[in-house]
Amino acid sequence: MNTSADQYFIDGCGRCPLGGTPDCKVHHWTPALKLLRKIVLDCGLSEESKWGVPCYTFRDKNVLIVSALKDYCCLSFFKGSLLNDQKNLLVKPGPNSQAARLFKFTDTDEIIAMESELKAYIFEAIEIERAGLHVTFKKNPEPIPYELEVKFEEDPVLKTAFEALTPGRQRGYLLYFSQPKQSKTKVSRIEKCVPMILSGLGLHDKYKSGKM
Repeated sequence: MNTSADQYFIDGCGRCPLGGTPDCKVHHWTPALKLLRKIVLDCGLSEESKWGVPCYTFRDKNVLIVSALKDYCCLSFFKGSLLNDQKNLLVKPGPNSQAARLFKFTDTDEIIAMESELKAYIFEAIEIERAGLHVTFKKNPEPIPYELEVKFEEDPVLKTAFEALTPGRQRGYLLYFSQPKQSKTKVSRIEKCVPMILSGLGLHDKYKSGKM
């Protein structure tokens, strides 16, 4: 285990206002997250803290992350689309996700029942990295601003959280981010909205909260 990742299981990622409070999403899924952590570490991956969450690597290549969202906790593969998912157990974070695939869990019993299968997926993901395979990306049909694409590349946790939002909430953010002509203004808007997206809230939810 990596001590720098321990903090996530205590206080969360610390990137939204709920971090370090009893309302942090991590506290809703603590037993399940700890079980996922044990399963991943049993497979021999290295543990680091990236983007505020536990990230698991093979030869310094990102393989998967374990994290909590509003309605579930998950084990998310960076190159999940390359996995041989014959039973269709993996899901896309959002309809336009091209690489990431994840397992969603809402209780520990689900994880216990799937432990052997989870390990099989993890070992396959390791072999994908060992072979140096890459996902071939197609042009995203959604008009996502370049600045947001860059942010997603830097922060896959944010990308997963954004794609977990309802289509209406996603569209609201995309319109808001796309409005300014200057790139620096778009970046500023994106940065200000990151805590809301990580909290599973939409742009109008923020307006209602009186924080914007």
